[in-house]
Order: sequence, then C-alpha cells, then structure tokens
Amino acid sequence: MNALLRNWIWPALCGVLLALLILHYYPHWLGMPERTTTVVPVISAEDIVREQPATQGPYSYSDAVQRAAPAVANIYTSKAADSDTPQAFPTPPLRDYSETLPVPNRQQSSLGSAVILNAEGYLLTNNHVVAGADEILVLLRDGREALAELIGTDPETDLAVLKINLPDLPVVTISPNQQRIGDVVMAIGNPFGLGQTVTMGIVSATGRNQLGLNTYEDFIQTDAAINQGNSGGALIDANGNLIGINTAIFSQSGGSQGIGFAIPANLAVEVMQAIISQGRVIRGWLGVEVQPLTNELAESFGLESREGIVVSGLYREGPAWNAGLLPGDVILHIDQEPVSNGRQAMNQVARAHPGQKVRLRILRDGQAMQFEAEVGVRPSFRG
Repeated sequence: MNALLRNWIWPALCGVLLALLILHYYPHWLGMPERTTTVVPVISAEDIVREQPATQGPYSYSDAVQRAAPAVANIYTSKAADSDTPQAFPTPPLRDYSETLPVPNRQQSSLGSAVILNAEGYLLTNNHVVAGADEILVLLRDGREALAELIGTDPETDLAVLKINLPDLPVVTISPNQQRIGDVVMAIGNPFGLGQTVTMGIVSATGRNQLGLNTYEDFIQTDAAINQGNSGGALIDANGNLIGINTAIFSQSGGSQGIGFAIPANLAVEVMQAIISQGRVIRGWLGVEVQPLTNELAESFGLESREGIVVSGLYREGPAWNAGLLPGDVILHIDQEPVSNGRQAMNQVARAHPGQKVRLRILRDGQAMQFEAEVGVRPSFRG
C-alpha cells in the first residue's frame, strides 16, 4: 500500500494541485484569458457632496429670481365708490386680472403689480390697474412704500407710467434677445394680494393679436401661472431679464388656465419713453377702416390673390379722405410694402411721423392707382 501511494497517488495529487495553481495564476499558459480584478472605489462624504447637482441652469432659477424680484413692486389703488360701482370685475373668457376688493367707507380698492425700469423711480404697469384711481400706493419687496405719481397712460397698449421718490431703487434689466417658443420664463407679481409670488412656464407663442384686448397687440403667450393681481408684473427669462409686462389671461373661471399674455418689453419701453418725453404716445394715422380681402371679395374685384385690404370706411376730413380714397378701394401697397392684413398696415402707419407722406397703391374698379397721403396724429379712441 505504501509503495502504491509513493508511486501513483502522491504524484497524481501533486499534478492536480500544480494544474490548479497554473489555472489560477497563469491561465494564459494554457491559452485561456487572464483574470481581471474588480476594484471597488471608496466614496467619501466629500465626494458625495461634490456629486450633487449645482443650483444653476436647469436645476434652479433662484439666481434669476433674486436678480429681478427686487424691481417688481406691489400696487394698491383706491378710489371713491358710488352706488353704481360694481364690487368685482366680471369673468368673460378674456379678462384682465387685477382684482377688486370690498373695503369699508365706500372706498373701492384694487391691486396689481409694477416693474421698476429706471433708477430715478419710473415704473411700468397696466393702464387698467390704475385707471380712475385717486391714490396709488407702491410697496417694494424690501418693505419700503411710497405714493406714486401717475405720469401718463397709453390705453391703446394698456400701459401706464408711474413715478416714486425713493433712494437706491432696484432696477430690472431688459433682455437683449428675441424670445423663442419653448424658452423658460417666470412670472413675478402679487396674485390675490398674497404678496410677491413667482411661477414658471415657457413661451407658448409670440405675436399673438386680434384678441380684442388692446388696439395694438403683439402679445407673448405663456403658460406660467398668472392670476388676479399679476397685472403689470414682470415676465422674465431664465437669466432674470425682463421680457414682458403681464397683462391678461384667457379664463372661463377667472383663474389661471395656462394661457396668459404679456406685452413685449421692447414695446413697453418705447411707450414708457414716449410718455416720459411727450406726455403721451404719438402715432401716425390715415383715418381708414378696413376689412380683410376674402376669397369672395377678391373674385368680385377680379383679383387672383388675396393680398391687400379693403377700405370699408373713411373718417371725414381724415388723411385718407383728403388724399382721395373711397370706400371699396383695395389697398395693395403702402410705401412699396405689400399689405397683407389690416393690423400690419395700421402698425406700419403708426410708426410713421405725423406730417410724413406715404404712397398708397390701390385697386379701384379693376384699375391700379397711386395716391399720396399725409400722415396725421392718431386720436385716442380709448379712455
């Protein structure tokens, strides 16, 4: 038995052990892939802190809000109420969102918001927020308050300019960029008198018009939640720059339904500068009423396209009347620019200086004709 162990079993066991060692440490000797060792990293508490998301960019807009919010003020107005004055605004589908609050002593109060655009104390708000107010109180985010002077209004864009006398006023910055659909925006205002509130959304659309809210409409549409009291507040971009003045909501219940409208900041600033320098906004005017050129009208006029607008009425002794235009004329071009709709034509004439002459190319009874009209000053048709 001992001889058997020495001659066969022990050599076999040694061979098996040697083979196992070779397989474990030198597998490539036998044409097998080498083993890899997985190293488990050790993560310290400091590493965990560094890996958490930063409070910038898409994770937080706190910096943008802190930059713009100090320049957004709460507005409180009051005026004497009479027995015929309603105690609340109605709730049509399209409505502003200033709110009327019942108060004692037959005083009617309303609230809204405003934006400080000038270190000298000039603020922008909506005309409907301050219309008819006997007293306008401005409350800043830092707790200071002051009575405001109404510098002027422009009902046709629903804007008003206020002025307060306080030192070291915060001022909002204006966005230099053109807004795009999908851009992140935030609305800052004073909804329901709760105090300054921020809501977030995106730009849903641009260039909204024909809503019947203002004479001149070029609204930014947003789904940022806007409610009663937000009128005149700021619509800002992700960097805290002003892009619009919140003006109206589309609502069937009176509350936010994700469709709000803001006046673009560039238009609002132009109106503010005109009011400060001239006391009002002076716009060009031709004194015509127009209607779209429908397919039926185009066919009756013998036109192959629907380019142009139809003169449906003229203001007596107005610029177009004096130039010789007649109802039924089709205006095709204004200063060699094709006319596609009445709003575009009205805006083009409004940008002209009173006294400036414009050339009108029209179609009358199938004949093309040229007229020259001297632009007048547009009267104020809204109170």
